[in-house]
Amino acid sequence: MAENGASEKRASARPSASREGVPCWVDAQLADLAAGRRFYGELFGWTFREAGKEGEAREATGEESVGAYLDGEPVAALVRKTDGRMPTVWSVYFHTPDAAALAGRIRAGGGQVLTPPHPVGDLGTAALAADPEGAVFGLWQPGRLTGFGRRREPGTFAWAELYTRDTEAANAFYGDLFHDALFGPDAAPDFGRAPVADVFPAEMPPHFLVHFTVEDVEASLAAVTRLGGRVRVPPFETSYGRVAVVSDGQGASFALLRR
Repeated sequence: MAENGASEKRASARPSASREGVPCWVDAQLADLAAGRRFYGELFGWTFREAGKEGEAREATGEESVGAYLDGEPVAALVRKTDGRMPTVWSVYFHTPDAAALAGRIRAGGGQVLTPPHPVGDLGTAALAADPEGAVFGLWQPGRLTGFGRRREPGTFAWAELYTRDTEAANAFYGDLFHDALFGPDAAPDFGRAPVADVFPAEMPPHFLVHFTVEDVEASLAAVTRLGGRVRVPPFETSYGRVAVVSDGQGASFALLRR
């Protein structure tokens, strides 16, 4: 009986069939992949496989990356930066059945397509875009990689919060792109919008903040510090749980979430 219950719990953590606009993947652009593996492996219990050896996802640039796994299921990727001018950042990708069509709608809505849709081997089609305020996000049209193998459990993706200067404009832009995922009758978007100044200094540019589930925010903050990361924003309460903003030892910021 206990084994059946555990199986049901694991199954509930798997993503349901994706609709356009549901966050389906995250990756981090890092200068030092070995350091990233040590940091996230200890913090979240991730294991890693090198891309090119066993076919894990590469980020939109197609450069060297490692896939991150929890209990054998894909949860994220770490990507080596090839240009020091590139930001050290976690990015979120939204599911789409047609990346080219979505890119056209992004342009029509006042956004930009930074990296046009292109195949990533047989894994899928990727693109990078920015909304009218400049917040960068990814698009993923699945091939062999459909997205997260696990989420909404400790050590996996939980939420993407857009910190913006104009939430009404953001709701209009993303509502037009992803209406069913955000506002439909069965919406469970894992994607919110909030004013930048609610959490960050007013001069902070609009951006997406990737959240990972943890069992204990304070214990995870201690682990981040011990591993060489930094606490950027101490714990605070939100409508979707208790959150703290941190960065890894290379400066990539992300959030810890306890629902």
